Amino acid sequence: MMYLANSFPSKKRTFLPVLVGILWGLSPCFGVSESSPEEAVTELPALSVIAHAGARPLSVVLDPKAPAQPIPAQDGAEILRAIPGFTVIRKGGTDGDPVLRGMAGSRLGILVDGETILGGCGMRMDPPTAYVFPSAHDRVTVLKGPQSVLYGPGNSAGVVLFERTPRYYASPSTEADAHLTLGAFERRDGSIDLRGGTPVGQARLVGTWSESGDYEDGNGRSISSAYERWSLHGALGWTPKEGTLLELTGIVSDAEAAYADRAMDGVAFERENVGLRFRRAFTAAWLREIEANIYYNYIDHVMDNFSLRSFSPMGMMPHPTVSNPDRETYGGKLLLTLEPTDGFEVVKGLDFQVNRHSLRRTRNETAIPFAGLPRIRDAAFSSWGLFGEVTRRLGDSARLVGGLRIDFHEAEDERRLIAVGMGTQPNPTAGRKRSETLSSGFIRYERDIDTGLTLHAGLGHTQRFPDYWELFNKEGPESLSAFAIPPEETTQADIGLTRQVGSVMIGLSLFANTISDFVLIENNVSKPSPAGTRSATVTRSVDARTWGGEGTLSYRFGRAWLAEAALSYVHGTNRTDNRPLAQQPPLEGRLSLRYEQESWSVGALWRMVDEQDRFALNQGNIVGQDLGATPGFGILSLNASWRPLRGHRLTLGIDNLFDKTYAEHLSRAGAMVAGYPAPTTRVNEPGRTWWIAWNLSH
Repeated sequence: MMYLANSFPSKKRTFLPVLVGILWGLSPCFGVSESSPEEAVTELPALSVIAHAGARPLSVVLDPKAPAQPIPAQDGAEILRAIPGFTVIRKGGTDGDPVLRGMAGSRLGILVDGETILGGCGMRMDPPTAYVFPSAHDRVTVLKGPQSVLYGPGNSAGVVLFERTPRYYASPSTEADAHLTLGAFERRDGSIDLRGGTPVGQARLVGTWSESGDYEDGNGRSISSAYERWSLHGALGWTPKEGTLLELTGIVSDAEAAYADRAMDGVAFERENVGLRFRRAFTAAWLREIEANIYYNYIDHVMDNFSLRSFSPMGMMPHPTVSNPDRETYGGKLLLTLEPTDGFEVVKGLDFQVNRHSLRRTRNETAIPFAGLPRIRDAAFSSWGLFGEVTRRLGDSARLVGGLRIDFHEAEDERRLIAVGMGTQPNPTAGRKRSETLSSGFIRYERDIDTGLTLHAGLGHTQRFPDYWELFNKEGPESLSAFAIPPEETTQADIGLTRQVGSVMIGLSLFANTISDFVLIENNVSKPSPAGTRSATVTRSVDARTWGGEGTLSYRFGRAWLAEAALSYVHGTNRTDNRPLAQQPPLEGRLSLRYEQESWSVGALWRMVDEQDRFALNQGNIVGQDLGATPGFGILSLNASWRPLRGHRLTLGIDNLFDKTYAEHLSRAGAMVAGYPAPTTRVNEPGRTWWIAWNLSH
C-alpha cells in the first residue's frame, strides 16, 4: 500500500496536462464536419438538473456521463443529489454519505457492477460511495423501497446500482468518451473511456481523476475540504458469439481527503479489485439467460491527524496519531432468467458474501510507526442467500410482480479488548458468534390504465442484519458491546404513478412503513465509570414509523422551453421514545426552466429547502446524529450549454449564484481544525461556485 503522507500544496499535479494533451490529440476524430454526415456519431444527452422516474415503477435511471447541475459529481454520493428523495451528509469536499428517504448506511444497498464494496473507517470516513467514480460507469439505477430481492439482503430503503454495459461488436469498432471539468476552488476533473472490440473479443480502459482545494462558504470562510482521487478500470471480454460474454475486470484506485467534521483526515483510500463474470442468452422457450459473477475487493484505508493539516496537539490525540483499518470482501452470484410459460418470467438464484475487518493504530507515529504494527482482526461476517422473483403478465396492460429471499447470516466478534476513553477494557462478547436466518419479500401490482399512464401498488418486508458500525463500533445500552443487537424489520407500502401525455410527464411515489427494532445510534449516553460517570455512544433498538414521498413534473411548451419541478418529503417518528425520528430531511422542492435550441441552451435551477424543527438531539444513525433545528434556504443556480461540433459539448454553470451561506439539515458537526476559522454547528455548503465542463463522445 502506498501511504500518502504529503500535504496537498507540495504534490506535483501532472495528470491534467497529460489528459489535456490526450484530449487535444483525440479531438479531431471526435468532431464531425458538415461535409461528412454519413459518419456515425453519438449525440450527447441534454443537461440534467432533476432526475425523473425510469421505465420501471419505483426506479430512477441516470446517465453518469451526462453534464448536470450542480457541478458534475466526483463520487458516488454526489451524483445521487439530483434524485428527489436523496440527500447527502457532508463531511468535507468528498465522501459524503447518501441518504434515501431518511435512511442511510446499510439500509441503502450500494452495488458496483454487481459487487459489494464495504469501507473500513469506524466513523464512516469511507462509505461505499467513496470508492465510486461516476464517469467510469454507463448507468446509475436507483430502486426505491423493499421492492426487489435480486440485489442482496437488507435493502430496506432501496438499492443503488452503478453499472457498466458491455455490448457485442458485430464488426471491429472502437469508441471513446472523455470529459474535463474546471471550476472554482481549484476544482479539476478528467476522465478517458476507451473501448473497442471484434466479434470474438472486446476491451475497455477507463481512467479518472478529480481534485479540489478547500472550498469557501458564502461568508468566505475556508472549509477544510481539499481532496485528490484517481482510478483505473480495465476489462477484457471474450464473446464467442452474440449473447455470450466472459469478462475479466480489475480496478485500482486511491485518494486523500481533508475533513471539516473530525480530528483526522483520510490520507489513503486504496482499493484493489478483481472480478470475473459470465453471461449467456438463450433462444430456448423456457431458458432466457444465465448470469454469474465472482469478485474480490480489498480496501486499505489510512487516516491521521498531521499529514494534511497543521499538527496541533489537543484533546485525546496529543501526539501524531494514525489509524489503519482494512477490509477484504469477496462474493459471488448465480442468476437464472426463465420463461416457463407465456406470461411468466422467473428470475432465481443465489448469492454469497464474506468480509473481514482488521485494524492497526498508533497513538504516537513518531515513536511507534503504524506500518510496523500487526493488523488485529476484530470482525468477520458471512452471508449467503436464496431468492426468486416472478413477473406474471395479466393480459396486455397489467403485471403482478413478487419475490422472496432467505438469507443465512453469521458474525463473529474477534475483539479481545474494547477502547474506552484513553484505555481499554475486556470485551464481554469476545469470541462469540451469532447466526440469523432472515427473510425478505414483496408483492407489487402494476397496471397501464391508458396510453402513458402506469399505476403501481406494492407491499414489501425486509429483515436486516446489523452492520459492522452498529455491532462493533458502538456500545450496547447496558454493556460495553452491542454485538447482541437484534435484526431490524421493515414493512413498507408503496403506491404511485407515472404518466406521459404529449409534452407533460408526471411521476408520483408515496410510501409508509413500520420498523421494528430500528437500530438507533445515540450520543452522550451517561454510563458508570470508576471516576463516577462517562459519556458513551450506544446502539439500541426502538420502534419507528416513517412516511413520505416524491413527485416530479416536466412540461415542454412552445418549441424550445422546458419546465421541471420536483418535491420530496419524509416524516419519521420514534414510537418508543415518543419523539421525532432523528436524521430526517426537511421538505425540499426544485424548479428548473430551460430554453433549448439545436446547438445551445440556457437554464436556471432553484432549489428550495424548508426549515426543519422536528429533531432528536444526539440521536441518529451510523453516519450522524441530530444537532438541532435548521432554517430553510433557497439556492439559485444558472447553466448554459453549447455544441460547437457533433460529439462535443461545452457546459458552463454557476452554483449558488447569490453566494448564500447555508448548511444542510443532515450534516456532520464542524470540528476544530488548526489553521481554519472556529467550527460552525454544521459543515457549511460551498458558496458561489463556477465551473466549465467539456464532454466528448465518439
